[in-house]
Amino acid sequence: MRYLPILLIVFLTSLQGFSQSEDEQQIKSIYEVAMTKGKAYDWLNYLSNQIGGRLSGSIQAELAVAYTKSLLDSMGIDRVWLQPVMVPKWVRGTPEFAYVETTPGLTTDLPICALGGSVATPLGGIKAPIVEVKGIEELASLGKDELAGKIVFYNRPMEPTLISTFDAYSGCVDQRYSGAMEAAKYGAVGVIVRSMNLRLDDLPHTGAMGYGNSAISSRIPAAAISTNGAEFLSTTLKLSPNAKFYFKQNCKTYDDVASFNVIGEIRGSTYPNEIMVVGGHLDSWDLGDGSHDDGAGCVQSMEVLRLLKETGYRPKRTLRVVLFMNEENGLRGGKKYAEVSKGKNENHVFALESDSGGFSPRGFSFDCSDTILEKAKSWGPLFEPYLIHSFVRGYSGADINPLKDTGMVLVGLRPDSQRYFDHHHAENDTFEHVNKRELELGAAAMTSLVYLFDKYGMVETP
Repeated sequence: MRYLPILLIVFLTSLQGFSQSEDEQQIKSIYEVAMTKGKAYDWLNYLSNQIGGRLSGSIQAELAVAYTKSLLDSMGIDRVWLQPVMVPKWVRGTPEFAYVETTPGLTTDLPICALGGSVATPLGGIKAPIVEVKGIEELASLGKDELAGKIVFYNRPMEPTLISTFDAYSGCVDQRYSGAMEAAKYGAVGVIVRSMNLRLDDLPHTGAMGYGNSAISSRIPAAAISTNGAEFLSTTLKLSPNAKFYFKQNCKTYDDVASFNVIGEIRGSTYPNEIMVVGGHLDSWDLGDGSHDDGAGCVQSMEVLRLLKETGYRPKRTLRVVLFMNEENGLRGGKKYAEVSKGKNENHVFALESDSGGFSPRGFSFDCSDTILEKAKSWGPLFEPYLIHSFVRGYSGADINPLKDTGMVLVGLRPDSQRYFDHHHAENDTFEHVNKRELELGAAAMTSLVYLFDKYGMVETP
C-alpha cells in the first residue's frame, strides 16, 4: 500500500505530460495553418483596397458590414447576424488648409486635418494670433486676457522615453479630446493640436474630440497639425511672437444613422451558455484605409474561428466573433453589444480584443483576477517557440470593456507598438504597411489563447 502514492504521482505526471504534448500539437497546428493557409491578409486586402476608410455612418462602413457578414456566412459556422446600432455621422468635407503668417503677405502653408467631431470654421476660415501651450493646465495661468480672440496651439509631444508607446499616447491625448472645450472657456476662437505621433513627419493625425455639454454656439473648431508642422510653428513663434495662424475646414455633424455590429458564433459543445468573445472594430478614420486601426483586428478575429474549424477543434464554450461599429468616435457598438447581452442575461466569461495594429505579437494584457493571470502565465512555455513572452496585467480594449463583470477575463492582444503611432489615424494607415507574416502570427497567437482558455476554463484554480 505504501507504493500507491508514488504510483498515483507517476500516473498524474504522465497525464500532465500527455496534456502538455496535446496542447503543443494543437498550437503547432494552429500556427501552421495560419502561416500556410491563412485568409486574414486577403480579407484585409479587400477591406482596405476595395472598400477603404470606414468612418461610422459612411457608405464604406455599410459596405464593410455586408462584406464581413458574407465572409462569416461562407465559413459554415452555427450562426451569423447583424446587431443594429445607431451611430454618429460626421463628415470631413473638402480638404483643410492652413498657413502661418509672420508678416502681412508672408505665409508658409502647414499640413493640418480636422479632428473628428469638430465644427467647421466660418466659410472664409479663421485668422488670429496664436498662443502656444504645452497642455490644458496652462490655460488657467494665461486666462482670458491672453487667450480671448486667439488660436490655442497645444504642443505637448508624446513622451519619447516611455517604451510603451500607448503610455506615451495616454499622456498627451487629453489635449486632443478636450482641448477645444477647455480653450473656449477662455474665449479662444480655435485650437491646433500637435499630432499624436512619435515620428517627425508631415502627416497630421486625426482622432476624436468632444465638446461635453457646452452650447453649440460656444463650440470652436479644432484641427491636428503634423509633427513637423508643430516643430516649425513653435520655432516660428519664438522668432515672430506676433505671427498669425489661418485655417479653414468644412466638416459637419449630421443626425445619427443606423448601422450594425457584425456577429458570428460557434455554439459550445459542452458549456453553450458560457460565451467567449473575440473581436475588433470595423469602423476606421477616413484619412487612410484603416488597415492597422482596426482592419487587422477584425480579420484576425474572424480568422480565430476559421483556424479552430480548420484544425478540427470544436470549442466547449460558445465562441463569438464581434466586429464592433463606431469605436473611433463614440463606442456605440461596444456599448450596444454589452447592453443587449446583459438584457438577455448572457453569461460572458472571456473576451479578447485586437486593436493595437497588425504588427508582430509580443503577448497579451489581462484584466482579471491574480489567480487567472497566474494561470495564463503558466502557459508561457507553450508560447515561447512563437516568441510570445509578455503576459501582464493591463488594459484589454475599448469595445470589450463595457462587458466587464466580476470573474470575467478580459484580454488585449499586444503587438510590438513602436511603429503603431506612425500610422495611427493618419493617411498612411494603409494596406501596404501591413506585413502578411506579422498579421498571421497575431491571428495564430489569439487563436492559441482562446483554445487554452476554452479547454481549461476560467475557473480560479491554480
